[in-house]
Amino acid sequence: MAGKDLRDLLRNQKLVLPGAYNAFSAKQIAQEGFPGIYISGAGLSNGLGVPDDGTLGMEDFLYMGRWIVQAVDVPVLCDADTGFENIEHTVKRYIEVGLSGLHIEDQVFPKKCGHLSGKEVIPKDEMVGKVKQACTVRDSLDPDFVIMARTDARGAANIDDQQQLEECITRGNLYREAGAEVIFPESLRTKKEFIRYRKEVDGYLLANMTEFGKTPFISAREFMDLGYNIIIFPVSLFRYHAGQTKMFLSRLMQEGTQQHLVNGMMNRAEINGLLDYKG
Repeated sequence: MAGKDLRDLLRNQKLVLPGAYNAFSAKQIAQEGFPGIYISGAGLSNGLGVPDDGTLGMEDFLYMGRWIVQAVDVPVLCDADTGFENIEHTVKRYIEVGLSGLHIEDQVFPKKCGHLSGKEVIPKDEMVGKVKQACTVRDSLDPDFVIMARTDARGAANIDDQQQLEECITRGNLYREAGAEVIFPESLRTKKEFIRYRKEVDGYLLANMTEFGKTPFISAREFMDLGYNIIIFPVSLFRYHAGQTKMFLSRLMQEGTQQHLVNGMMNRAEINGLLDYKG
């Protein structure tokens, strides 16, 4: 089963997982030697022309997940937002597609990007129930499939500012006790907060190193030294590609030729080589 590869990696090393928003970018990530792929809900949503606000449903995630799993030989971890309409069905379908693991978050639906203001979280007990349901299905279908739980308590509008970090820690421990193998504290604000979280929450931890958010720039090596097991760069590749696309189109509009931009492109042979196309 696909989950075993991710679980084995977690036991033996710290993982840096860039986010892929389509199968080609996933193949590029794997070619560069990264040990796995992350599918970000934000990257997938933005790539389909909509914001990360819960517009996409489970079938959208599964469609892209299926193509990415087929494209690479490394484990694929996929965002599952708030679990969609039925967490048990979600886990079942993710396993069937060949994904190695998922994470669900404790936000109120419709969700928001974890680094935006105004997000709210559901009661802890409700999320604990979701985690237990997810783990029950996992245990019956593929015990190696990895269940991760994300808490958005830090920055939640329905929790007092002074209590957010405490609540984030409390929820992380509760979700761990409920069966989640990996805890994902979203939107921590400082390196000190990451240090404290590592000290007070047991088990595997995931750190989200996104740009333009609440978390300052911390390198993958620094996160590893702090004891974090997975470091994701969820939308970095999409945003970089988007910036380059904007630059290319602007110059094409001004100059009417792509000639001076060809050196920045992958050529036909490189693309076909990545795709294993011998035609």
